[in-house]
Amino acid sequence: MECCFGLLRRTLWIVLAALVSFAAMAEDLAPGDARAVRAVIEAQLDAFRRDDAPRAFAYAAAGIREAFGTAQSFIEMVRRSYPVVYRPKSVQFDAPILVEGEVVQPVRMTDAEGRAWLAVYPMQRQPDGGWRINGCQLGRLAGREV
Repeated sequence: MECCFGLLRRTLWIVLAALVSFAAMAEDLAPGDARAVRAVIEAQLDAFRRDDAPRAFAYAAAGIREAFGTAQSFIEMVRRSYPVVYRPKSVQFDAPILVEGEVVQPVRMTDAEGRAWLAVYPMQRQPDGGWRINGCQLGRLAGREV
Protein backbone atom coordinates (compact mmCIF):
# COMPACT_ATOMS: atom_id res chain seq x y z
CA MET A 1 0.00 0.00 0.00
CA GLU A 2 2.90 2.38 0.73
CA CYS A 3 4.00 2.18 -2.91
CA CYS A 4 0.57 3.42 -4.03
CA PHE A 5 0.64 6.34 -1.59
CA GLY A 6 4.20 7.17 -2.69
CA LEU A 7 3.08 7.27 -6.33
CA LEU A 8 0.10 9.47 -5.44
CA ARG A 9 2.28 11.84 -3.42
CA ARG A 10 4.78 12.06 -6.27
CA THR A 11 1.93 12.63 -8.76
CA LEU A 12 0.57 15.48 -6.62
CA TRP A 13 3.92 17.27 -6.60
CA ILE A 14 4.38 16.75 -10.34
CA VAL A 15 0.95 18.24 -11.02
CA LEU A 16 1.51 21.13 -8.62
CA ALA A 17 4.84 21.91 -10.28
CA ALA A 18 3.20 21.79 -13.71
CA LEU A 19 0.38 24.08 -12.67
CA VAL A 20 2.66 26.58 -10.97
CA SER A 21 5.19 26.77 -13.79
CA PHE A 22 2.64 26.32 -16.61
CA ALA A 23 5.05 23.83 -18.13
CA ALA A 24 3.83 21.85 -21.10
CA MET A 25 4.63 18.44 -19.65
CA ALA A 26 1.58 16.51 -20.80
CA GLU A 27 -0.10 15.32 -23.94
CA ASP A 28 -3.69 16.25 -24.61
CA LEU A 29 -6.36 13.79 -23.59
CA ALA A 30 -9.06 13.01 -26.14
CA PRO A 31 -12.05 15.32 -25.54
CA GLY A 32 -14.43 12.39 -24.99
CA ASP A 33 -12.13 10.91 -22.36
CA ALA A 34 -11.72 14.29 -20.66
CA ARG A 35 -15.51 14.65 -20.43
CA ALA A 36 -15.88 11.09 -19.11
CA VAL A 37 -13.20 11.61 -16.44
CA ARG A 38 -14.86 14.82 -15.29
CA ALA A 39 -18.30 13.15 -15.22
CA VAL A 40 -17.03 10.38 -12.92
CA ILE A 41 -15.55 12.86 -10.44
CA GLU A 42 -18.65 15.07 -10.56
CA ALA A 43 -20.84 12.02 -9.94
CA GLN A 44 -18.76 10.99 -6.92
CA LEU A 45 -18.89 14.52 -5.52
CA ASP A 46 -22.67 14.47 -5.97
CA ALA A 47 -22.84 11.13 -4.16
CA PHE A 48 -20.85 12.60 -1.25
CA ARG A 49 -23.19 15.59 -1.16
CA ARG A 50 -26.15 13.21 -0.88
CA ASP A 51 -24.39 10.92 1.63
CA ASP A 52 -24.85 8.09 -0.86
CA ALA A 53 -21.98 5.87 0.26
CA PRO A 54 -22.65 2.95 -2.14
CA ARG A 55 -22.74 5.26 -5.18
CA ALA A 56 -19.61 7.19 -4.09
CA PHE A 57 -17.80 3.90 -3.48
CA ALA A 58 -18.81 2.59 -6.92
CA TYR A 59 -16.76 5.33 -8.62
CA ALA A 60 -13.56 4.20 -6.86
CA ALA A 61 -11.12 1.88 -8.62
CA ALA A 62 -10.99 -1.74 -7.48
CA GLY A 63 -7.81 -1.24 -5.40
CA ILE A 64 -9.44 1.58 -3.44
CA ARG A 65 -12.56 -0.51 -2.83
CA GLU A 66 -10.43 -3.44 -1.69
CA ALA A 67 -8.45 -1.21 0.69
CA PHE A 68 -11.61 0.11 2.42
CA GLY A 69 -13.79 -2.97 2.16
CA THR A 70 -17.16 -1.25 2.58
CA ALA A 71 -18.86 1.82 1.23
CA GLN A 72 -19.52 3.04 4.76
CA SER A 73 -15.86 2.87 5.84
CA PHE A 74 -14.90 4.66 2.61
CA ILE A 75 -17.32 7.56 3.06
CA GLU A 76 -16.38 7.88 6.76
CA MET A 77 -12.71 8.21 5.77
CA VAL A 78 -13.57 10.88 3.18
CA ARG A 79 -15.77 12.75 5.69
CA ARG A 80 -12.95 12.72 8.30
CA SER A 81 -9.83 13.14 6.17
CA TYR A 82 -11.05 15.01 3.07
CA PRO A 83 -13.75 17.44 4.25
CA VAL A 84 -13.26 19.74 1.25
CA VAL A 85 -13.91 16.79 -1.09
CA TYR A 86 -16.83 15.61 1.01
CA ARG A 87 -18.51 19.05 1.03
CA PRO A 88 -16.79 21.50 -1.34
CA LYS A 89 -18.11 25.04 -1.43
CA SER A 90 -16.91 25.41 -5.01
CA VAL A 91 -15.35 23.14 -7.63
CA GLN A 92 -13.39 24.09 -10.75
CA PHE A 93 -11.87 21.52 -13.10
CA ASP A 94 -8.52 22.16 -14.76
CA ALA A 95 -7.64 20.27 -17.94
CA PRO A 96 -6.73 16.63 -17.31
CA ILE A 97 -3.15 15.70 -18.07
CA LEU A 98 -1.07 12.60 -18.65
CA VAL A 99 1.66 12.02 -16.08
CA GLU A 100 3.95 9.10 -16.80
CA GLY A 101 1.23 7.66 -19.03
CA GLU A 102 -1.49 7.97 -16.38
CA VAL A 103 -4.48 10.30 -16.61
CA VAL A 104 -4.57 12.81 -13.76
CA GLN A 105 -7.43 15.25 -13.19
CA PRO A 106 -6.62 18.39 -11.15
CA VAL A 107 -9.64 19.98 -9.49
CA ARG A 108 -9.56 23.28 -7.61
CA MET A 109 -11.89 23.39 -4.62
CA THR A 110 -12.74 25.72 -1.79
CA ASP A 111 -13.85 24.54 1.61
CA ALA A 112 -16.60 25.94 3.84
CA GLU A 113 -14.18 28.57 5.23
CA GLY A 114 -13.19 29.72 1.73
CA ARG A 115 -9.70 28.16 1.76
CA ALA A 116 -8.39 27.08 -1.65
CA TRP A 117 -7.32 23.49 -2.34
CA LEU A 118 -6.05 21.44 -5.26
CA ALA A 119 -7.42 17.90 -5.41
CA VAL A 120 -5.46 15.63 -7.76
CA TYR A 121 -7.33 12.57 -8.99
CA PRO A 122 -5.33 9.80 -10.67
CA MET A 123 -7.77 7.98 -12.92
CA GLN A 124 -7.88 4.38 -14.07
CA ARG A 125 -9.40 3.21 -17.35
CA GLN A 126 -11.53 0.11 -16.94
CA PRO A 127 -11.64 -2.85 -19.34
CA ASP A 128 -15.03 -1.61 -20.61
CA GLY A 129 -13.46 1.79 -21.47
CA GLY A 130 -15.02 3.62 -18.53
CA TRP A 131 -13.08 5.49 -15.84
CA ARG A 132 -12.72 5.04 -12.08
CA ILE A 133 -11.04 7.21 -9.46
CA ASN A 134 -7.76 5.72 -8.25
CA GLY A 135 -7.18 7.99 -5.27
CA CYS A 136 -7.16 11.66 -4.38
CA GLN A 137 -4.33 13.80 -3.10
CA LEU A 138 -4.98 17.23 -1.62
CA GLY A 139 -2.72 20.22 -1.53
CA ARG A 140 -3.55 23.51 0.15
CA LEU A 141 -3.26 26.47 -2.22
CA ALA A 142 -2.33 29.98 -1.15
CA GLY A 143 -5.18 32.43 -0.87
CA ARG A 144 -8.89 32.23 -0.40
CA GLU A 145 -11.95 32.24 -2.60
CA VAL A 146 -12.78 35.72 -3.85
